[in-house]
Amino acid sequence: MRDVRLFLIGQTVSAFGDHALWLAAGIWIKELTGSTSAAGLSFFMFALGNLTGPLGGAIADRMRRRRLLVIVNLATALLVLLLTLVRDAGDAWLIYLVMFGFGVSYGFSAPAQTALLQTMVPPERLATVNSVLQTARNAMRLLTPLLGAALLTWYGPLPVIIGNIATFAIAIVFLLFLRVVEAKPVPAGEHWLAAMTAGARHLRRTPVLWRAAVAAFLALWAWGFTETVGFAIVDQGLHRPPGFLGVGIFMGGVGALTAGLLAPWLTRRFGIMTVLGLSFALPAFGYVAEMAPITGVALIGWLLSGASLSLLNIGEATLVQWHTPNALVGRTAAAFSLMISVPQTIAIAVGAGLVTVLDFRWVLALMSALMVSAALVVFTGPRQAVALTARSGETDRQMSG
Repeated sequence: MRDVRLFLIGQTVSAFGDHALWLAAGIWIKELTGSTSAAGLSFFMFALGNLTGPLGGAIADRMRRRRLLVIVNLATALLVLLLTLVRDAGDAWLIYLVMFGFGVSYGFSAPAQTALLQTMVPPERLATVNSVLQTARNAMRLLTPLLGAALLTWYGPLPVIIGNIATFAIAIVFLLFLRVVEAKPVPAGEHWLAAMTAGARHLRRTPVLWRAAVAAFLALWAWGFTETVGFAIVDQGLHRPPGFLGVGIFMGGVGALTAGLLAPWLTRRFGIMTVLGLSFALPAFGYVAEMAPITGVALIGWLLSGASLSLLNIGEATLVQWHTPNALVGRTAAAFSLMISVPQTIAIAVGAGLVTVLDFRWVLALMSALMVSAALVVFTGPRQAVALTARSGETDRQMSG
């Protein structure tokens, strides 16, 4: 498992830099322009770049994945150098360009990471490795945005830029030290459009993957609403200042970390489909708790809600790896990601409108209903998940779930 350890360390370091720049970019634009909407546009640019995921998945299935990750990390590091040219509000477009590039980078690297792990890790250990990777990412998401914001405030953007480039360089070094042997991809001879949509077709004709994708599609509408309803919970429900939302977000991060740590045991004890179902059931209870005008109860709701996305990412990655031949796993992972990212993006805008016309408790009730529907899609289907070997695509073992 030497390669797995090196891979996890390298990707965790890379995530450290990514999340540090994520919040800092928005704050930087706010400082340059004085506009909150301009600052928010930086996050939209990332989401827009991430829509290149299907192209990234197609390329991940046509190249050796380690080589692709090295190229993506190097290209993104060079792109970050453009931030050194930013001087005033007229240069804010460079920050938008870098954030768009970050989204493209994620759209290309996420499918490649999923596929490379499938090659490196035996099927029975994939859930554990995915849990470790997700837990590390959640730890970075919890801590490093505040660090990036602090560095920007105290010392300016240069330390954040240099630190981010350094993390990409470290990730590249760890990738180069891997000893994994990847088979040379064999072109399928398909038309380019057929090749790009092959992952979506595989997702649709594989019942367990399609059930997971439909459930996630329902749930991501609810997750999208959380972007705006959180402010209403703090203001109208708890009668606290807006800054108290940071406490709720922190509790969500604690929930995500806890879920990541418990996921391997839950998978062994109850199966991966139960883990996936819990990713929808827990926030259904959490959103109800967030209706309460009692701070402690609402924080428990944030804790449960935070656990959900971590469990979904672990369950989704493991199911795709188990049920997809290696030559197709990049495109399938990208198709799954696109199916859930589009409704979340739309729901952010819809949620902003809903909280202006409805009491936030009704919005939370709608979110809870969506999560219950998603959980029912998972729990009422067949209770079996079959793991496939990474190399042959033949049935290797069965795990109840």
